[in-house]
Amino acid sequence: MGRVTERRKVIRIRDGAVSSRPDTLVAEEPLEIRLNGKPLAITMRTPGDDFALAAGFLVSEGVLGSASDVLNIVYCAGATAEGRNTYNVVDVRTAADVVLPDITLERNVYTTSSCGLCGKASLDAVRTTARWPISDAPPVRVGPELLASLPDRLRAAQRVFDRTGGLHAAALFDEGGELLDIREDVGRHNAVDKLIGRALRSGRLPLSRAILLVSGRASFELAQKAVMAGIPVLAAVSAPSSLAVDLAAETGLTLVGFLRGNSMNIYAGEGRVALREGVG
Repeated sequence: MGRVTERRKVIRIRDGAVSSRPDTLVAEEPLEIRLNGKPLAITMRTPGDDFALAAGFLVSEGVLGSASDVLNIVYCAGATAEGRNTYNVVDVRTAADVVLPDITLERNVYTTSSCGLCGKASLDAVRTTARWPISDAPPVRVGPELLASLPDRLRAAQRVFDRTGGLHAAALFDEGGELLDIREDVGRHNAVDKLIGRALRSGRLPLSRAILLVSGRASFELAQKAVMAGIPVLAAVSAPSSLAVDLAAETGLTLVGFLRGNSMNIYAGEGRVALREGVG
C-alpha cells in the first residue's frame, strides 16, 4: 500500500514572509475490520500493515492467540456501490475451533474508549480474557539506563515522522535493548496492534521477553494490548492514565511513564527495573 503520505498545498508564513508550497501529510483513512464476513469494528488508521493491524486488534480482543487461528485475511472487493476495492475493508477468516465474540451489538468490543465500560468492569474483562498471564520466568530485568536509551532509538527509526511530523510510533525491544520491530500510525493504538499482529502471524506470541515503547501517553487501551500479548514491560514517553496504572498493578505489568532523558516514573511492576539500593 502506497498511501502512507499525501501532498497538500499550504500557505506558509515565516518571519512575516508569505509563500505557497506543497506539504507532506500523514494519510488517515478508515479501516473496517470484519470477522468471518460480519462487520466488527472501524478504526481510523494510516494505510499499511492492514492485515497485521486486524490480526493484532483481534489478539487484543481475545479472539486470536496463534497463527493457526487464522485461515486468511483479505481485502474485501466490492466495498463500494460500483464494486470497487477501496482497500479499506478487511475480512479475517478464522479456523473452525476459534470462539467468536457476539457481534450482534452495535459496538461489542470492550477495549476502545467508546465502549462504555470503565473501572472494575474493564479490569475484570482483561483479566478474564488474557491468554498469557504475565509470569516471565526468569523475570525480565532492565536497568534505568537501558530504558532511558529507548526513546532515541525509537525516534531514529521513525521514517515517516521525519517527513510529516504527524505520526505516533510503537516499538518492541528485547531485554538487551535491541530493536525488534517498529510501526508508525496516526493512531498509537493502531501502531501497537500492527506490532502484535505481525508477532502473531510470525508465531512469536506471547511476547514474554519484550519491552513495548510507545510515543505519547499510556492509556488503558495500550496497557490492555500489552497484557493481552503477554508483554511484561510497557514504557511511554508521556503520562499514563489512572486506569492504565490500575490494570498494570492488577496484572503484574511493569508500567513506566514520562520516559524522557534520564528521568522516568515507575507506576507499577518496579521489580523488573534494576534500581539502586535504598530506593523505596
